[in-house]
Amino acid sequence: MAIITLTTDWGTKDHYLASVKGSLLKNIADIQIIDISHEILPFDIYQASFIFKNSYKNFPDNTIHILGINSDASIEQPHICIRHNNQYFIGSDNGVFSLIFGIQPDEIVEIDIHQDSDKYTFSTKDVFVKAAKHIAEKGNLSDLGNIRTSINKLMSFEPVIEMDESTISIIGKVIYLDRYENAITNISEALFYEYAKNRNFDITFNSFSDELISISKSYLDVPPSEMCALFDSNSMLEISINQGNAGSLLGLKVDSKIRINIEK
Repeated sequence: MAIITLTTDWGTKDHYLASVKGSLLKNIADIQIIDISHEILPFDIYQASFIFKNSYKNFPDNTIHILGINSDASIEQPHICIRHNNQYFIGSDNGVFSLIFGIQPDEIVEIDIHQDSDKYTFSTKDVFVKAAKHIAEKGNLSDLGNIRTSINKLMSFEPVIEMDESTISIIGKVIYLDRYENAITNISEALFYEYAKNRNFDITFNSFSDELISISKSYLDVPPSEMCALFDSNSMLEISINQGNAGSLLGLKVDSKIRINIEK
C-alpha cells in the first residue's frame, strides 16, 4: 500500500482538498492518504517548511509527500519530484525544499507531465497526482522528466553569536507559534549547550521585565500560569506558559527576538 501525505494552505472550507483526495483514490488502486496540515497560512513557505520538516522523518520509507503551497509552475520555479532519505517529495521548486532539507537532495527531477485540463490553476490535482501515481506504481523517477542538479534556495535566519569581555550572547528569533501559542525559536539545544555549558545565563525577549534563568524538562516543572523555557521534541528552544498562551501573554510572535546572555 502506498502512503501519500498532503501538506497545503487550502484549509477545509473549499473543494480543493476533497478534489485532490478523490483524484488520488480514483487513480491509485491501494493507498493511504495522510493529512499533515491544511491550515498553513496562504503562500507561507516558511511556515510550511517548519511544519513539514518536523513531520516527514516519522514516515516509513517510500512515502510520497505532496506539498500544495504556492504550487503554480514557472520557468524559474518548475514542478519537481525529489527522492531523499528513501522518501519522495512532489511540489514546486519555490525554495520550500531548501528550507526543509538544508542540503542538496539525493535525486531531483523536473516534472514534464501532460495534464488533461487546459487550466493551470490547480497543479496539485492535475500534475502532482499523476506524478504520485507513477511513483506508487514503482516507476523510475527519471521517467517523470529531466534530471536537475540543484533546487532553488531560500535563506533561513540563523542565530547570531555576540561576545564581549564578560558575556556570550545568542540572538535568535521565534519561528513558529503552535496551537497552544508556545513560541518555538531557531535556537537549538546543541547550540545553547555549546556556549552555555554549566554557566549562568538569562533569556530575555521583547521588553518583558522578567528573565528566564533555567531550562525546564517539562511544562509541569513550573506552576500553572508561570512561564518556562525548554527544549521541545525537536530539540529547539521553546518559550511557554504552563497551561497558558505565551504568544498572547508575553507578546511573542513570529520574528520576535530572543536573546540568551551567558556569563563567561
